[in-house]
Amino acid sequence: MKQLNIFLLGLLVFPFVAVAHGPTPQKAKESVTIHASVDKVWEMVKQFDGIANWHPDVKNSTGDGKHESGGARTVTMQNGEAIVDELDYYNDKEHEYSYRLKTENVKALPVSSYSVELQVKPATESGESVVMLKSRFYRGDTGNTPPDSLNDAAAVQAMNAYFKNGLNHLKQQLEK
Repeated sequence: MKQLNIFLLGLLVFPFVAVAHGPTPQKAKESVTIHASVDKVWEMVKQFDGIANWHPDVKNSTGDGKHESGGARTVTMQNGEAIVDELDYYNDKEHEYSYRLKTENVKALPVSSYSVELQVKPATESGESVVMLKSRFYRGDTGNTPPDSLNDAAAVQAMNAYFKNGLNHLKQQLEK
């Protein structure tokens, strides 16, 4: 009984221990099958700083042209807000690269951090390709009580929409 009383007293004195927590990582993953060869699809997406050429949510993208760890790009969204991404990995032969958010802007995307992988693989022997985007990220406000526009749900919705919009537009462009 004495141990229970000490435990209950501890909960009353230190209630934050029982309820305080930080943000948890969220995930998004989208893919699309495109009726085009891997080489044709890769040709469209391989230029890290050329995302504006195939993603409708991106107004402009510029970068240093590097296809190696440390390469950077600035992505300006249609609303005029910009973020900066940094390339972590690039493999032309395997048709894949990964990058992370270097400079956040919650007005561009309501996230505080992310890492993204883009990969193009053959879908079938008939020449189709699958493009996959997946990400791990945190909400825009990492405090314990974020506003609705910067909470986990807003971050997940924004990343999934960003991926879907890009992949669907890529498919439309390549299947013309």
